[in-house]
Amino acid sequence: MGAGPAGLTAAYELGKRGVPVTVLEKDERFVGGLARTAEFRGYRFDIGGHRFFSKNPEIEDLWTEILGDDLRECARLSRIYYRGRYFDYPLKAGNALWNLGPVETVRCVASYARARLRPAREPRSFEDWVSHQFGRRLFEIFFKAYTEKVWGVPTSELSADWAAQRIKGLDMATLVRSALRRGPPKGSGQDRSQAIRTLIDRFRYPRLGPGQMWERVSSMLPSREGRVLLGREVVEVRHARGLARRVRTTRGEEFEATDFVSTMPIRDLVAALDPPAPQEVQRAASSLGYRDFLTVALIVDRAGLFPDNWIYVHDPGVRVGRIQNFGVWSEAMLADPLRCCLGLEYFCFEGDGLWNSSDAELVVRARRELAQLGMAREEEVVDGTVVRMTKAYPVYDDAYRDHLDVIRGWLRKTLPNLHLCGRNGLHRYNNQDHSMMTGLLVARNIAEGSTLDPWKVNGDAEYIEEVRPGDTDSTGRQTPVRLAG
Repeated sequence: MGAGPAGLTAAYELGKRGVPVTVLEKDERFVGGLARTAEFRGYRFDIGGHRFFSKNPEIEDLWTEILGDDLRECARLSRIYYRGRYFDYPLKAGNALWNLGPVETVRCVASYARARLRPAREPRSFEDWVSHQFGRRLFEIFFKAYTEKVWGVPTSELSADWAAQRIKGLDMATLVRSALRRGPPKGSGQDRSQAIRTLIDRFRYPRLGPGQMWERVSSMLPSREGRVLLGREVVEVRHARGLARRVRTTRGEEFEATDFVSTMPIRDLVAALDPPAPQEVQRAASSLGYRDFLTVALIVDRAGLFPDNWIYVHDPGVRVGRIQNFGVWSEAMLADPLRCCLGLEYFCFEGDGLWNSSDAELVVRARRELAQLGMAREEEVVDGTVVRMTKAYPVYDDAYRDHLDVIRGWLRKTLPNLHLCGRNGLHRYNNQDHSMMTGLLVARNIAEGSTLDPWKVNGDAEYIEEVRPGDTDSTGRQTPVRLAG
């Protein structure tokens, strides 16, 4: 149930082991889930960017096995855009204060000094904690706008505990010393030669985007006793006598099987069970939260707008949160190498004003905001399209672990042949490689009768940027927690 990275990896592994498998995908056209690649007027674009990098050599080998020479190596460059300047990401002391300029630097240092003279004794919120650590001005520049864009929650309502885990501590004395150096620090500005270096500065990427990986897997399944059926949204999971027995789709089709693999959002899976789950399980599932997402892809009649793979937009004057530059990922994504295809990403909730805007309104907004940021003139944008994705990010609130424990405990006891994997299937904010690993484990459990636990696959997402001591969440992701009350 679901043709994203986890579901298709499970199907691919089962096929290699001679187990017949049917994949049901609700989308009418695309496989890959969030890792799919859409197409518009010959331009291909991601739903977000998907780097192909893993600490797990088995996943790296699997990518190579499937795509081979169609995987290219990319240099990685991503920065923060704020008030017409580009800041290293992750933040680097000298670069940050150099770009802010001497006046703003003095204000930031003075704000920090005030915070230290009058510290918050027990900071409760994200806003309190960051303001205390860095001063109010640096908080407003580098933390407030982007955090609120992504999660849709005021920083005054997010837990200080999350801030303490999530944000790398910068030493203000180092900031000041770096800012007083002569000349800009290495890596500042937009010089292509000064690429930002993190623990991972190179990665692989399919020539035609991440969707190429999953399109290839789908095409390989028929030779391995498998098939992928599009336009089949599962709306009922029928169970009896302690086992899942069959599923029904919106088309009225029914599929029987010995085992079922779900990458559906857990909230939707529990709602589809027939007979219904106990009330406490239904309540736990309905309490799980999600953040939705949409991409506005714009075709710009100019090449080389900026050298970054993607840019984080911290400017509070626009709603866009991140901008992907797909021609930098792979030139083969472009129908015309003299033009750019940009993906402007907006974080939202299904049903809110942004989500309910028409495609035409969203294209107009994205064109206007791109011009407002000074990246392109409005008249240079020749066309655009919109892709919406529901439940893109599972939200970790104060009670999500308790809700999952209730659901997992009941499913394990009641329906042992219903296997969960993937980001939404496990309600874990994992990367693509970790989602794939959960699919591999589930497939091996089915084929071999083993008891590998996909819930123990470590999200360990922080290796993408940096590793910080004290990160203890088994998923590897720190996501915002609302304050109680």
